[in-house]
Formats: sequence, structure tokens, C-alpha cells
Amino acid sequence: MEWTGARYADGPTVEVSTWVDAPPAAVWPAVVDVVAMPSQSPEVVQVEWLDSGRPEVGARFRGHSRHDALGSWSTVSEVVECEEPARFAWAVEGPDGDASATWRFSLAVEDGGTRLSEWVRLGPGRSGLSLAIERMPDREQKIVFVRLREFETNMTGTLEAIRRRVEGA
Repeated sequence: MEWTGARYADGPTVEVSTWVDAPPAAVWPAVVDVVAMPSQSPEVVQVEWLDSGRPEVGARFRGHSRHDALGSWSTVSEVVECEEPARFAWAVEGPDGDASATWRFSLAVEDGGTRLSEWVRLGPGRSGLSLAIERMPDREQKIVFVRLREFETNMTGTLEAIRRRVEGA
């Protein structure tokens, strides 16, 4: 796990990775299957494509999420990178129109398999986390730290679910 940034305005990031016993071309379909995200993430409840229904730059999808402390919410994301079989990324539209987060999967050949990484950057646009920070500005660093740790845990589980899915295929 690697993470940077302590304040929301710094665009804090976290990245995790795992090794998958399959070539990137075999891992790619599981990575870009956004509709399967609910089976891989404890926060994502449902995802549906809004446009083309396939992973390509400019395609959009709606995600429905739930968190015990944050409640339920829906977001629209736009695919911003789609370089098969190496990189897939999307930006989550924030309420002000700027990205509230950007998520990226990277795949690289390693030791006869694939090094699969997931990365997220918060901001620069506003998000639900922004509201918590505004309510408790003196606790901003702790709020960001706790959320990044949650992301780290969830992302580790997501990568494990993808690994199991691919290796079990």
C-alpha cells in the first residue's frame, strides 16, 4: 500500500497491488466489467452503463453505493483512460462538475503473470468527504486518513476478488 497527501486539497491518493497468475489479456475483462463491481466492493451496491455499455473513453456509468457512516449515494463516472490491456480509469463527477475522485486500474506483465494495481485520488472536486471536513475542519487530516485506510482495505478486497475470478476461470 502506498498513499500520499494529508489534506483533501492536496489530492490524496492510495494505491494497492497484487499479482495475478494470468497474462494481462486474461485479467483485462474482469477489470473493465464495471457491472460486476458490487461483487468486488463492500460499498458498491449496483452499477449500470449509461451510454455505449462498453469500456471506452467517454463512456459513462452510474454507481450506487452505501457506507454505514455516510449513507447511500449515486454517482456518474466517465471513463477517462482505456488502454487495453494496460490501463482503465474513470473520473467520478462531483456536485460542482469537477471530479470528486479518479480511480485507475493498471496491469503490467510480471513474473509470467500480471501485476494488478488499483489507485484512487480524491478531488479536486467536492465530495461527501468535503462535507465532513467542512463540519469538522480541525479534524481534516484524520478524516482523510481514515477514508484512505477504508479505501485501502476495500481496494485490497477488490483486487483479491478479481484475482480469484480470473484464476478460477
